[in-house]
Amino acid sequence: MAYDFLGLVNDINRRLNEVELTSANFATAAGFYGQAKDAVNASIRYMNQSEYEWPFNHVEQEDTLSVGVTRYPFPVDCKVIDFDTFRIKENTTLGNNTVKLPIVSYEEYLDKYVDQEYNSTITSQGQGVPQRVSQAPSLEYIMTPVPDKAYTVVYEYYRIPVDLVLYDDVPVIPERFRHIIVDGAMHYAYLFRGNTQDALVAKEKFEEGIKHMKSMLINRYNYVRSYLIQQNTGGGGRIGYARLPL
Repeated sequence: MAYDFLGLVNDINRRLNEVELTSANFATAAGFYGQAKDAVNASIRYMNQSEYEWPFNHVEQEDTLSVGVTRYPFPVDCKVIDFDTFRIKENTTLGNNTVKLPIVSYEEYLDKYVDQEYNSTITSQGQGVPQRVSQAPSLEYIMTPVPDKAYTVVYEYYRIPVDLVLYDDVPVIPERFRHIIVDGAMHYAYLFRGNTQDALVAKEKFEEGIKHMKSMLINRYNYVRSYLIQQNTGGGGRIGYARLPL
C-alpha cells in the first residue's frame, strides 16, 4: 500500500473491516470515511505538536536582504527559528565573506541600535554587511547594521506542516513511522464510534510510539572525553595516568 493519504486512510479501514477507498471516490468520501480522513490529519497534527524540533520539519531558509531595510518577517509556516544559525552567505559579486551573526536581545537592540530605523544619517551612512541579528516580538528578525547591498542571509527553522488533502499527499513524517500515525488515527476513529476502551488502548500505543520516535530522532547522548595522559610507570608493564592541570 502506497505511503500517502489514501494508503493511511485505508490502513484504518482494513483494521475496522471497512471497504477500502480508491483514488476515484476519495475526495467525496463522507460519514465514517470522512472521519477516517480527519483522524489521520489529527494524528499527524498531534505528533507534530508533541515536539518543536522534529528533524523532518527542519528547513534551511535563504532570504535576500533589501538595501536600507532592517526588519524582515518570519516564514509563514515557521514554528520556531533557530537564531543560533543566522549567517550572511559569501557572495563574490558583492564582495562579502560568510559571516556568522551573533544574537542581540531585543532589549539590547532597543538600547543601542534602534536609532538606525529612524535616523536618516545612520540609515544612509551607517549601512554595511549585517553583523548582528535580533528577534522582534512582532515575528520579525532585525539586521544590524542596515544592509547596504542585497546580501543573502541563511538561517534554519522548523515548519508547521499543512494537513493532507489530496489522496496522493504524502506526510512529512518518514514512512518508517507509518504505524504510529495509524495508531493515533485509530484512537480518533474509535472515539467516533463510541468505543472508549479501544480508544484508550490505541492512545497508549500512540504515546509510546511518539516516545520511541523522540528517542530515535531527538535525544542526544553526548560522551565525556577523557583528558588523562597515559604514561608508563615502569616495572611489570603497569600503566598509570597523570591528570592535566586545571
